[in-house]
Amino acid sequence: MRVRLCVVGRLRAGPERALVDDYLARFARTGRPLGLGPAEEVEADDRRGGGPVAEGAALLRALPAGAALCALDERGRRLDSPGFAELLAGWRDAGRPLAAFAIGGADGLSDAVRARADVAVSFGAMVWPHMLARVMLAEQLYRAATILAGGPYHRA
Repeated sequence: MRVRLCVVGRLRAGPERALVDDYLARFARTGRPLGLGPAEEVEADDRRGGGPVAEGAALLRALPAGAALCALDERGRRLDSPGFAELLAGWRDAGRPLAAFAIGGADGLSDAVRARADVAVSFGAMVWPHMLARVMLAEQLYRAATILAGGPYHRA
C-alpha cells in the first residue's frame, strides 16, 4: 500500500525538511517488505488566499480514488503508536491501494476534508505548526513500520 502525505504549504530546506526526508527514507526501507510504502508528499498551496475551503479543495484533488484518508486534526482520535500501526496494517490488509494523510494550513482542515476522511487523528491537545506535524507524521510512519516488523525502534 502506497502512502501519500497531502499537506498545505511548502517545506523549505532546513532541519524540518531533513527530518522528513530521513524518516520517509527509513519508512520506505522498513515498510517495503511489509507491503507499505513508499511515501510521497503532495504539497498543496493556495496562493490566492482562499483559506481552509480552497486549501481543502486542493487537498481533495490530491487524493486518488480508493485512497483511505486520515485527517490530522486536533479534534481527532488520540492513538498510541501501536494503534497507529494497526490502523495502517488494517488498511493494507483490507486491500486499500493508498493511505493518504491530510495536514491543513494555519487555519486547519476544511469541513469537506474532515467529512471525506475515514478517520481523524490528533497528535494531542496542543496545536502543532504544519511543519512539525509533517515531521511527527513521517516519524510515526517509520515507527509504525518498525512495530509491524517487530523491530527494536519502538520500546514501549
